[in-house]
Amino acid sequence: MRLTVLDGYTVNPGDNPWSSLEALADCRIYDRTSADLLLERCCDTEIILTNKVKLTEEIITALPKLRFIAVLATGYNNVDVEAAARRGIPVSNIPAYSTESVAQTAFALLLELVTGAGLHNAAVKAGEWVSCPDYSFSKMPIVELYGLTIGIVGYGNIGRAVARIASAFGMKVIAYSPRTPSDPGPVPVTFMPLEQLFSNADVVCLNCPQTPENTGFVNASLIAGMKPTSYFINVARGGLVNEADLADALNRGVIAGAGLDVVTVEPMVADNPLLTAANCVMTPHIAWASLAARKRMMKTVTSNVAAFLAGAPINVVNSP
Repeated sequence: MRLTVLDGYTVNPGDNPWSSLEALADCRIYDRTSADLLLERCCDTEIILTNKVKLTEEIITALPKLRFIAVLATGYNNVDVEAAARRGIPVSNIPAYSTESVAQTAFALLLELVTGAGLHNAAVKAGEWVSCPDYSFSKMPIVELYGLTIGIVGYGNIGRAVARIASAFGMKVIAYSPRTPSDPGPVPVTFMPLEQLFSNADVVCLNCPQTPENTGFVNASLIAGMKPTSYFINVARGGLVNEADLADALNRGVIAGAGLDVVTVEPMVADNPLLTAANCVMTPHIAWASLAARKRMMKTVTSNVAAFLAGAPINVVNSP
């Protein structure tokens, strides 16, 4: 059976071999696939693996041999899962593979905002400590996390991991979830409506999937209710945020800072207003990308493909 990987470079830049999948199918693996090459590369394939390459209804309809789509991610908003279901094509994702890495990145961003290790390292390397008249200096106010309140939007696996780390720092945890879990886990957490969370939290961290209903929900109105000393962290999806509104709030001091691993259009476009926004720390969508997480991804996608070939697909996100 023919299997085509559309955009495999980020999953395997050279340290995470495809050998487990190559043992299951006739694999064609592309580092990247542009829209104009998509149909040509997939016209005779039964299985497609995609991360960020979009599989629209038009594309899915134009591939008569296609039988299975495996998403190389937890989020699957790049695939029209309903169109696939109408064709009887199951779509599988990879749940929970990057939980610890994403939670770690959330705090890497937050710690840079409140402590500025990178900022101070650059200052030391530039000679500012050598020329300083005092034994110590700071380039920004240092904020202690102990006793602060973190508001977690989305309380799935990653949200719970963020809560666990926050609790270790001595932070209080509040959360919003469309459905309050019956067992929220071992960390004390108070669930509350979204607007109340934004107004009460010292740190707001997005850990929810993007849907048509919540796209752009972090907007000027919601941000306006936040504390002027608060921080905003997004390690979920860039499309959850109205970026112009967030940039404006940062530039006007409505909130103290933001840490972002994701933006709406990736790779980032040159005119994104967040590039020049005040006190905005950004990483290029790397929260998921530790080697440990990518190895878990490879193991799970191999299991997904093997299960499909055995006639019993797993981790299916649609209902074909």
